[in-house]
Amino acid sequence: MLHFFATHRFRASKVPTIGVGFWSIKLLSTAMGEATSDYFVHHFSPPVVVVVAGLVFLVSLTWQFTRPDYQTLPYWFAVVMVSVFGTMCADVAHVGLGIAYTVSTTVFAVVLALVFLLWYRVEHTLSIHSITTARRELFYWAAVTATFALGTATGDMTAVTLHRGYFSSGLIFTAIFVVPGLLYRFAGLNAVAAFWISYVLTRPLGASYADWLGVSLARGGLNWGPGNVALMFTLAIVVGVALLGRAERSRRPSPPIG
Repeated sequence: MLHFFATHRFRASKVPTIGVGFWSIKLLSTAMGEATSDYFVHHFSPPVVVVVAGLVFLVSLTWQFTRPDYQTLPYWFAVVMVSVFGTMCADVAHVGLGIAYTVSTTVFAVVLALVFLLWYRVEHTLSIHSITTARRELFYWAAVTATFALGTATGDMTAVTLHRGYFSSGLIFTAIFVVPGLLYRFAGLNAVAAFWISYVLTRPLGASYADWLGVSLARGGLNWGPGNVALMFTLAIVVGVALLGRAERSRRPSPPIG
C-alpha cells in the first residue's frame, strides 16, 4: 500500500491553476464552512452533526483521490467539506472540550508545521504544482485540513479572546492577506511560502466576515443568521464553480479529429 502511494502517478497535477477564480472560491468556501458549521451545531446534536460531516468529508476525499487528474467538481466539493468539517473540529475543541482559542491555535499551528516538515522531508518540495503522485496528494490534503483548523481557531482568537470583534478581525485579516502577494511580487518572497501563508489566512478572513453577517447584534453582527449566510455562500460557490469549470473546459485543447 505504501509503495502504491509513493509510486502511483497521475496524468497531471491534482490542484487547479492558481488565479482569481481559485482564491475567490477558496474565500467563499471558508465563509460557507463557518456559517454551515454554526448552523448545524446549534440546531442539531453536535456529536451527530460532527459524525455525519466526518462521513461526508471522507466521501468527498474518496471521490477526489480516485480521480486520475484534477477535476473541478470533486476538487471543490472536497475543499468545501474540509471547510465544514475542519471548522467543526476547531469549534468542538473550544465549545465541547473547553480548550482556549490560544491553546488550540498553538496546537493546530504545530500540527501544520509537522505536516509541512514531514512532507518536505519525504518529497523535498511543498509546491502545489508537484501534486502528481498519490502520496503527495495525501500530504496536500493533510496540510489543507490543518490550515482550516488553524485558521478557524486563529479567527476566533482575534475576535473573541483578543476582543477585536468579527468585522474588525475581517479587516485585519484582509490587510494581512495581501502582504504575502506583495512580498512575492516586490521583495522576492518564495512562491511556495507566499501561497501557503495566503492559504492559511483565507480561513480566518472568510470566517470573520461570515460570523459578522450571521451573529446577533449583541455580539457585533448583522443578525442575518448562520443558516441564511450559509445558504448565500453555498449558492455563490455553486455559481463560482460552474463558471470556473466552464472556463477550464474552454482552455483544454480539443481532441484530434479522425
